[in-house]
Amino acid sequence: MDLPDLLVQALAPESQGELWVFGYGSLMWSPDFPLASSSPALLRGYHRALCIYSHRYRGTPARPGLVMGLRRGGSCWGMAFHVRKRDAEAALTALWNREMLNRVYMPRFVPVALRDSRQTGAPVPGRTVRALAFVADPAHGQYACELSVEETARLVAQGHGERGRNIEYVSQTLEHMRALGVRDAHLQKTLDLALRLRGKTGG
Repeated sequence: MDLPDLLVQALAPESQGELWVFGYGSLMWSPDFPLASSSPALLRGYHRALCIYSHRYRGTPARPGLVMGLRRGGSCWGMAFHVRKRDAEAALTALWNREMLNRVYMPRFVPVALRDSRQTGAPVPGRTVRALAFVADPAHGQYACELSVEETARLVAQGHGERGRNIEYVSQTLEHMRALGVRDAHLQKTLDLALRLRGKTGG
């Protein structure tokens, strides 16, 4: 799926002129595209995982980090962002340039259930919308398959790229998950171990 395909799907008649985007990693706190409102949302059938080797934003080819991707199975809490029709092309262009440089993700429109939000102008709770999400491509060379907690933590500890340290990325993801009332013991264990490894190396 390329950018024109996304535009056609986003502005299809069934979208009623609305574009929704589902964020589950750094998009939760840094969407960087024009939006009208946001709401906590639940995606069923996928879960977040540190499953993408990062060679740019949170690491380098020589010292890769790890970033989030959506994998099949389970469920995932995140943020749903509502984009006005007039801003759809600008929003999709910004997302494409940010997420699709290496084509490690597969853009998909998926149903997400909106929940309560205290933000002014947020959508009505209980509504289900069709949102754009970026799903990890298991056939891509940067896909990290079934890493141990120890190996995941080592990569997180060493990762440092254009958008900062990998440890900060994981920490902020957990912080925003907690704000949604969500806990992830596995991800927290990974962060705790990465922090200990980082401390040992003096970084």
